[in-house]
Amino acid sequence: MDICIGREHPEAMTSIRVLGAGLAVVLLWASAFPAIRVAAPELGVIGLSFVRLVVAAIALLVLAPVLKVRLPARRDIPLIVACAFFGMAAYQLLLNWGELDVPAGTASIIVAAAPLVSIVIAAIAFGERSSLVRIVGSGIAVAGVAMVCLARAQLSLSTSVWIVVAAMVVQGIYHPLTRPLLRRYTGVEVATYCMVVGTVMALPAVPWGWDQMQHADPSAWAAAVYLGLLPSALGFAIWGYAVARLPVVTSTALLYLVPPVAVGIAWVWLGELPVASELVGGAVVIVGVVVIAQGARLVDAIRGARAPVPCAERLRR
Repeated sequence: MDICIGREHPEAMTSIRVLGAGLAVVLLWASAFPAIRVAAPELGVIGLSFVRLVVAAIALLVLAPVLKVRLPARRDIPLIVACAFFGMAAYQLLLNWGELDVPAGTASIIVAAAPLVSIVIAAIAFGERSSLVRIVGSGIAVAGVAMVCLARAQLSLSTSVWIVVAAMVVQGIYHPLTRPLLRRYTGVEVATYCMVVGTVMALPAVPWGWDQMQHADPSAWAAAVYLGLLPSALGFAIWGYAVARLPVVTSTALLYLVPPVAVGIAWVWLGELPVASELVGGAVVIVGVVVIAQGARLVDAIRGARAPVPCAERLRR
């Protein structure tokens, strides 16, 4: 008995470490939303985008030898450029711009609906068919996003909310575009390529944000460096480690925790209290995304449970 426990103990410890790494990423990515609220008003939309990207790119390049990051093949460069545009440059600019007025928790809930866009892009670009379960889940999630968007708007949508919705759209475009790359490269490698190219894309806009960057206070700079080092660089590195060792169901489920954790951090850090309809809408979004990601699996499990068990199988039991 003791020998069995001794043999199983290392595996159990490894599982705990991997799950802990996944939860750490959830905490880091959730904290990014309130950190943006701290940094964006001082550094400006362009300044924060560039500082976060360049800090993350430098950190990932420094870690590249340790993480065994390879150079990308020339044929993949156009796709890397497209991923960098949507997932890094455009996403950073739009989210920073939107969060000048939209609360951090609200922004995190809206961005959580990015899988809706990913489904559409996957259908258009890769010919993936949407099942009835996915369509139902998408409808649920859209209803939740609408509830969140309208929670503080009295049946009208502000420009800032639309900008966060645009950030959600470009993030949703980014994920399916990375699929061909992830067949040939690790998650950390793809993140490194996109972060470096995204920094290059943001560089020409820096002169328009330079004056505001010069006058930003130290707390804003600290928040920007935090965003680049931890949620961006370290977050992607740890996530690459965790997702390679976790079941898909577990890694997907962890991402559902980002919005509620972001709401909690924003409450503690910024004193942003979510309104009741935002919380309800956020729950609806998460339910919709869960149905999209796991609905088919649940339906198959239910069908399997209802299927008659052959006589021989019942005897074995």
